[in-house]
Amino acid sequence: MRALTVIPEKSGSLEIRDIPDAVASPNELLVEGIAFGVCATDREIASGHFGAAPPGEDRLVLGHESLGRVLTAPAGSDFAAGDLVVGIVRRPDPVPCGACARGEFDMCRNNLYAERGIKHLHGYASEQWTVETDYAVKLDPALGDTGVLMEPATVVAKVWEQIDRVSTRAWYEPRRVLVTGAGPIGQLAALLGTQRDLDVHVLALADKGIQPDMARKLGATYHSDPLPEVADRIHPDVIIEATGVPSIAMAAMTHPAPAGIVCLTGISPTGRQLDIDAGELNRRTVLENNLIFGSVNANKRHYHQAAQALAAADPNWRSGLITRRLPLAKAIDAFTSGQDDIKIMVEL
Repeated sequence: MRALTVIPEKSGSLEIRDIPDAVASPNELLVEGIAFGVCATDREIASGHFGAAPPGEDRLVLGHESLGRVLTAPAGSDFAAGDLVVGIVRRPDPVPCGACARGEFDMCRNNLYAERGIKHLHGYASEQWTVETDYAVKLDPALGDTGVLMEPATVVAKVWEQIDRVSTRAWYEPRRVLVTGAGPIGQLAALLGTQRDLDVHVLALADKGIQPDMARKLGATYHSDPLPEVADRIHPDVIIEATGVPSIAMAAMTHPAPAGIVCLTGISPTGRQLDIDAGELNRRTVLENNLIFGSVNANKRHYHQAAQALAAADPNWRSGLITRRLPLAKAIDAFTSGQDDIKIMVEL
């Protein structure tokens, strides 16, 4: 069968090649791949910046954003042939750390976890794949191919869960949320904000095109002005940073409303230096009781939360997030993102 593979840490090694057919063990589903999504993490692995193949192998099958249909399922499981499913990305470390031992593998404390399509485990970018029943999530069939949005939706489901948890440190009744970035994470963060009946604002560079249009279709207010100007106008109680641009991340950390919460989800490139007023960052954070935290990956419960949020979203809006659909034969084209792209999906 065909799969999209790469030699980790070797730029230019991205290749569609034949690999052995998938064979399910007694506790696994055998799944026909429908599609996978491509994100910045995949592009960084393809560029040779990071990634790790399974032990003893040179190449890694990419694809952590999955979507498939069950071909066979173990007797007595909650799955049956024909079910629409996604596979969870992360697996707990074998040691395990205290968090992984308690099922909180998304909060691993020693970084010995593995991740499908990223670190030590093959991903889902193949015509068939297998997944343990404990790490598979069944989807509403009505989601169709927009089920490929599940993995990025789990990231923001976790973000909002953590915002809820840390907000219990004191009385908290947020009204306005500012999301920086209008890509998949930004749009989905805005979706969950609107589903909470918050006044949602999205900030990104583009002043026209599909990204502003999709944000406005959610009922969000769209901005392309500098973050400090926007924040001074709207006084956001919550800021979710989804660009990874160092200057925007720094501005986000210094511009929530008093007792505000800032969540950083974008991963910045290393080696970038900025002139910043560290005193202002410290002063505002302390004197205004602000809270800044980072969030990555997701646990199984976040997949279920994401499935509910996507199912409740307008189907046309969901479909509009997928701006390009490519066949596997042209999967390498998905690693060049266009100006108007939000999510690129490769059909298997």
